[in-house]
Order: sequence, then C-alpha cells, then structure tokens
Amino acid sequence: MAKRVRKPPTQATSRQPPIASGVAERIAAALERLAPPAPAAPDFAAADAFAWHPDSRRLAPVARVNRVEMSLLKGIDRVRDLLVENTERFARGLPANNALLWGARGMGKSSLVKAVHAAVNGAAAHGKRGPAPLKLVEIHREEIESLPDLMALLRAAAHRFIVFCDDLSFEAADTSYKSLKAVLEGGIEGRPENVVFYATSNRRHLMARDMMENERATAINPGEAVEEKVSLSDRFGLWLGFHRCSQDEYLEMVAGYVAHYRIPIEPDALRREALEWATTRGARSGRVAWQYVQDLAGRLGVRLTDNQ
Repeated sequence: MAKRVRKPPTQATSRQPPIASGVAERIAAALERLAPPAPAAPDFAAADAFAWHPDSRRLAPVARVNRVEMSLLKGIDRVRDLLVENTERFARGLPANNALLWGARGMGKSSLVKAVHAAVNGAAAHGKRGPAPLKLVEIHREEIESLPDLMALLRAAAHRFIVFCDDLSFEAADTSYKSLKAVLEGGIEGRPENVVFYATSNRRHLMARDMMENERATAINPGEAVEEKVSLSDRFGLWLGFHRCSQDEYLEMVAGYVAHYRIPIEPDALRREALEWATTRGARSGRVAWQYVQDLAGRLGVRLTDNQ
C-alpha cells in the first residue's frame, strides 16, 4: 500500500503591522541624540575675547585675559605706536594691515597685542574712538588649517575682530602655511573686511632658515622654491621687529614693575639683584624682568594684583 504524502498546511500570507507613531517618534529622537549637535551661534556680547575650538566650531568666551598694562611695556615705543595706530584705524572701520610681530623672544610681542586690544577698547568706552569695541579671538598654531572656518564664522558678525596667533612658525613637512596664505590674501573671498590678523613669531619669514636653505639646494629653480616660502610673510603689511634689550632697558622694565606693584626694595639692592638674575638666565628681556619681579614679590610677600 502506497504511503500517503502529507502536504504541509497552507500558510496564510502574514502582513506586518504598521509601526506605531509613538515608536517612530522614539526612533527619530534616538537618532537625533546620536547625531552631533549643531554649533550654537556665538554670543559676542559675552566677552571681549574668545578662544577658537575648531573641533566643535565654537568660540569660548574668555572672562579675564592674561595681559600686561601698556605702560609697563618698556623699550618698544616705536613698534607700540605703529601697532596702536593700525589697530585704531581698524576699529574706526578704516583700512588696516595684518601685522607680524617678529624678533627676540621674551620682548613683549604677544603682550603688546593684548595690551593694544585693551587700550583701544578702553578708549572707545570713554568715547575717544570708534563706538564698537574690538573682539580678540585667539587661534593656536596647530589649528591654522581651520582658519577658513573661523573666518567664515566671523564674516557675518556685526563686530570687528583681531584674530591672534601666538608663536606662529612652520617646519619643513608642514604645508598648512598654504591655507594661511590663501585666507590672508589671494583667496576668492579674501580676508573679511571686519577681521585683521595679528601673529607673533621668532622668525621674520615664519620658516626655519635650514628649511629655506634645503629648498634652495634641492629645487630645480632655487629662486622660485624660496619665493613661495618667503611670500607668506608678504601677506603681512605691517612688520614689527623686536630686538634684544640693553642693560638699561632691562633695568627700566624691572623698575617699572616694582613701582607699579609697590614692592618695597632699595634701588641699589634692586639693581644688584636684577642684574644677577639676568646673568644666571643668560639673557635680558621683558620676560626675564617679569620672572625676577615675581620671585622678588614672592620673597617679600607682595601680591601682584592691579587693584592695590
């Protein structure tokens, strides 16, 4: 007797129920939480100085800028006046140049930029200059490639900005200087009308000397290779050179700090100690003078505050 083959039962076609609206909303909310948040619009009224964070495209307000009063910067009168004049013109909406402050280390390059910003804003607050205060935006050397993003953010703002980069320089394998060249001068958009770029460097051309010599030695056309490197500093219309100070200028710096902070010490003892301090450091500069004054104030129990 032949076996009867059992047929599998016919399955009814099943239909998936539609996703409930509540489930869809929860999925959408979860996806939004996973997505990176959109950068918030900068609140330029929050402060007069900001630090640029390129990863989040955010400008963080700086409540208190680490600065030195203009009157305490000695031995740099000529470059001080030039930078003040350039900055005042910019604050009034007039044409102004990008500025490169280069030269001896510790001679007040970055201190001058911050002091000039405060002085021009202070004059504006008293009705002596233009009505709108300047905003100081610091960008670090390692973040130069994000400069186009920062410029795009500032272009649409109603304020005027000094974008400041301290200790700017480039090494042999670094090509980010090309981004800086395009942003400062030569790009399609160019530098925004409401932005000026100030940089400090120990190098006049922002490149190491051996880097430029290597380019000259290995290039088919040495002149063209070096020209591309040197042309970066040409984007700065204002070159301000800082040179090593003399002994008298160094002692004047020390005396200025001591008088400002009312540190009690006899002039002869001050001179002797200050010169000994500079000798042990192997240099005379504004930075060395400030380091000595900090040591002196600490030994004498004097607090270095401006509201004495």
